[in-house]
Amino acid sequence: MIRILANDGIDQSGKFLLEAAGYEVITQKIAQEDLIKELNNFDAILVRSATKVRKDLMDACPNLKLIGRGGVGMDNIDIDYAKNKGIKVVNTPASSSVSVAELVFAHLFSGIRFLQITNRIMPNEGNTKFGDLKKLSSNGTELQGKTMGIYGFGRIGQEVAKMAIGLGMKVLAFDPYVEHVEIALNLPMLGSNQRIKVQLNTVSEQSVVAQSDFITFHIPFNEGSKAPIDKDVIARMKKGVGLINCSRGGVISESDLLEALNSGQVAFAGLDVFEKEPPVNMAILQHPHVSLSPHIGGSTKEAQNRISIELAEKVIEFFKNN
Repeated sequence: MIRILANDGIDQSGKFLLEAAGYEVITQKIAQEDLIKELNNFDAILVRSATKVRKDLMDACPNLKLIGRGGVGMDNIDIDYAKNKGIKVVNTPASSSVSVAELVFAHLFSGIRFLQITNRIMPNEGNTKFGDLKKLSSNGTELQGKTMGIYGFGRIGQEVAKMAIGLGMKVLAFDPYVEHVEIALNLPMLGSNQRIKVQLNTVSEQSVVAQSDFITFHIPFNEGSKAPIDKDVIARMKKGVGLINCSRGGVISESDLLEALNSGQVAFAGLDVFEKEPPVNMAILQHPHVSLSPHIGGSTKEAQNRISIELAEKVIEFFKNN
């Protein structure tokens, strides 16, 4: 019997599909340091972002045939090394895009209306500082008519574009691998789904960086690499720009971001991911102009259900053909 370790868990719907196909699925988490010893008892491992599948683990587990990543980014897996060893690597790029895009706007709305500040202060001092908070928050801005920059225009970036267009925003998107996309806007009205198709051409990196009022980042990043968004890139942005990172920790240099927040070059930031997780930069965590979430971009009930089904189907297909 094929044995599968879902080390970071799997939604029940995906587990049911795997078990219905005749596979044994274990969801009890094995600590990272114990995986080398225990993974030899399994044919496949399914992970999210917590478990790392590196070269030493693959070398120690010759029985391993498949690595599945529930989600998009695979920086916690040595993909090229796995391919060289004949280990199949799959992920679920189609399942969490809506959830991540919605979180982008959760952070964006928090930033433009100062919710990250008022939600921290009001529970303890709302009765004594109500007037001060009201005065501060009255300087908020609207999204309608503003320019949303999308740095990385894959599935998630395109979902962000749909939502931005729906809010009446102008969209500027940069992606070195994408020139043109057709986006379908779903408009459920009177019980029937109506769709409007919108044509979008990507622009240069400089255009997105220099002309956007807000920029959201959706690009891959390898741990240990230099942050692509550093003080030099931030300096080319509009003064008072809002930045959102729900992609990978390290895409934005936290030290450079902190400097830009303190100078006013960046008005606010929304961060779902961090250079180190759990995060260690307390100045970022405690900054009044940073909206925070604990790496939950794809962690909605709907996304987890879709992820588990997509992942299970790919696992079943692989073992059926191999």
